Amino acid sequence: MNILLTGGTGYIGSHTAISIIKAGHNPVLYDNLSNSNSKIINKISQITGRELTFIEADVRDTDLLVNTLKKYNIDGVIHFAGLKSVSESILNPIEYYDNNVNGSISLIKAMTKVDVNMLIFSSSATVYGNPLYLPLDESHPTSALNPYGQTKLHTEEMLLDLCRSNSNWRVACLRYFNPVGSHSSGQLGENPKGIPSNLMPYISQVAIKKLPKLKVFGDDYDTPDGTGVRDYIHIIDLAEGHLSALHFLSKKNGWHAFNLGNGKGYSVLEMVKEFENISGKKIPYEIVERRKGDVASSYTSTKKAQKILKWESKRNFEEMCFSAWKSQKFQRVHNFK
Repeated sequence: MNILLTGGTGYIGSHTAISIIKAGHNPVLYDNLSNSNSKIINKISQITGRELTFIEADVRDTDLLVNTLKKYNIDGVIHFAGLKSVSESILNPIEYYDNNVNGSISLIKAMTKVDVNMLIFSSSATVYGNPLYLPLDESHPTSALNPYGQTKLHTEEMLLDLCRSNSNWRVACLRYFNPVGSHSSGQLGENPKGIPSNLMPYISQVAIKKLPKLKVFGDDYDTPDGTGVRDYIHIIDLAEGHLSALHFLSKKNGWHAFNLGNGKGYSVLEMVKEFENISGKKIPYEIVERRKGDVASSYTSTKKAQKILKWESKRNFEEMCFSAWKSQKFQRVHNFK
């Protein structure tokens, strides 16, 4: 299959491209490089031994999307393109709605024009809001607490309405928990522009002294050590989840939602301790006020994905930290920005 990856040079998109190539499919990468780097394309080529097709463009350019879908005879789309910081979304909500929701509308319009109706949407566990129970399953009520989560939830609802209006559509909304780690080569990893909004790249940048110390947002949550508890999933497991969803949609119409996570919760301080053990580096940190929009604990049940997608995470917490540290060291040595 020929698969278009919007946001294809990003952290999750680039790793998914490798899994798609490994499975014998052909990825076409489409990205405006707002939070990634064109050097990623060469890294993917080096890892896979394949030349890649890349289009530098914004997902809100509907006409260019139409031309891309036609030119490369695209069979399906994995839609990663979107802004993804909870705190940033609170400060700039309209920018998030414009990019994430309008970008999705643009993509759907383009796909409709050329009769491409298979879509995997990069959603988020933030659509569940403050958990009413744990572990979270796909039947849990949705109620996002911040603009970022709202943009994901609005897009999910829009895609549900689309599938109800046209039975030819086949859509999987993959609700990610917290992807971490990198490809085994260390050449790819999470390397955000500016101050990281996610925990693992923040910790790894503190480890190499690029940042002075980690800010821990709150230590008075109702958790074992008072810090937030999250479900972390290895990026390769997550990439393989997209491949499983792609195969599922090739045989199944309609709208579907799946949680992709590890099924276990780890606190911020547990992450710090494990990373210190792996790296041999001390991670200084300070406790600061809670962030708006954060919840105390969030981790998933993976039963639905196991049963229907025949997928489950395989890599443990130690492997996540080890690969993240390997990637950070690679970036430092090669000055990869």
